[in-house]
Order: sequence, then structure tokens, then C-alpha cells
Amino acid sequence: MPRAKASSAKRVTLDRLLSKLGIASRSQAQEWIRAGRVRINQRLVRMPDTWIDWPGDAVTIDDRPVQQRPPQFILFHKPKGVVTTHQDEKGRKTIFDVLPPELKSLHAVGRLDQATSGLLLLTNDSTLSSFLTDPKQQVPRLYLVTVRGEVSDETGRAALDGVDDQGERLHCASVTIQKRSGRESHLAVTLTEGKNREIRRLFKALGHEVTRLRRIQYGPFTLGDLQPGAWRELPIDAARAQLRLPSFKPGRTTH
Repeated sequence: MPRAKASSAKRVTLDRLLSKLGIASRSQAQEWIRAGRVRINQRLVRMPDTWIDWPGDAVTIDDRPVQQRPPQFILFHKPKGVVTTHQDEKGRKTIFDVLPPELKSLHAVGRLDQATSGLLLLTNDSTLSSFLTDPKQQVPRLYLVTVRGEVSDETGRAALDGVDDQGERLHCASVTIQKRSGRESHLAVTLTEGKNREIRRLFKALGHEVTRLRRIQYGPFTLGDLQPGAWRELPIDAARAQLRLPSFKPGRTTH
């Protein structure tokens, strides 16, 4: 029998639910579903895009129930050289090879590319992560950037004005030249959108290759003294309060 639907239940496809809960990647979840390993309310399903109510419907994998975990919010210092994904098809080391197993049910808020280090946020609170990644919210992300060559004031202004690259308009919200020489320049750059590899693409288009990139702040959350590979948990209500979001209520979905 199906469970009583929770008042906060949301409609979500089965493969997306398993991915958001950190149980499997989207593609792996699709394989499991097509292989007949997943049931909804004791009914075998083989279509990954089957819609369910979560929380509410009972989902099992190999007859083991999928359960809603308490909401969590993690600040993690992502080391350089690992990728931001649960599983990598190329066999590269992922952030979840660095983090402890009990955090594998969380999803990253946005991404940092393999060569970028710094602050990465992880949570299972979808309302919180959606707020942080919504371009309309203009949540600032602060990066320390090292590039080859001397960045002129004119180039700094051009980075603010933006350039067109691969059909996208790339620009930064602010740029401060901290130190510069003929060999390299050190910058503090703020973004308010999460476009793929935006800083690297932007400065390459302006004639400067990025050689080091580290994020030190995302909204009100800062990297602080976290060492590469280290993490700390912030109570979910404290995280929400810093974003002026309502406190978490029992029964609210966190997928």
C-alpha cells in the first residue's frame, strides 16, 4: 500500500530522485530501474522517468527501502585534481572519494572543475541549493585567481563589460587586481552566475591563461581555515538563516 502523501511532497521522476538522494548517478539509476531492481509502492517499474511523490511513495531498491535523510549542509574544501560528481565515467577521483561515506547522499551546490580548488557546498535540502544556484538571486561567489601576464586596468574593465564566447556572454561582477607583473597577475574576482568554467574562459578570451583558481566564498559562506579535503557541517537552520530562508520544517522534502 502506498504511504500517505506528505503535505510537502513534490513530484519528481524516479531517476532524478535517486540521483538527488545521492544513491546513484542519474545514468546508473536509469540502468537499475530498467534492470527491474526498483519498485514504487511494491510495484515493479522499468521506466526511469516514472513520476512519484516524494516524500510519500514507498521506493525500494533490491527490496531495501529508500529513506529520507535528515537535512544537512556541508562546507568542503575541494582539493585540486578531483571532480565534482558522484561517479566519473573516466575513472577520475571524485569529491566523494575524499569525503566520508555518510555524506554520499548529499549533492553539490554547483560545481568546481577538476583543476579548481576551494569552497564547495553540499546539501540534501533542495530549496536551499535551488536558491543558491538561481541566477535571479545573484548570489556572489568570490575567487582568488592567478593568470599569466600582466593584467591592465583596461583588461579589468573589459572583464566587467564581458565578452562573447561559445554563444554565451561571460563577465564578472567585480575584479580587483591585487598584484601584477610581466610574469603573472593575482586577482580577486566575483561572479554572480554559475556558467561552466566562466573565469577560465573569460580571461583566456582576454589573453590571459588562468594558472590557479580557488573559490573562497559562496554567498555568506566562507572557506576560512578549512584545509584541502577537510569539511565542516553547519546546522541546516543556521545555513537557512544566513540566506534569510525559512527554518526547516519536519516533513519538508530535502531531495
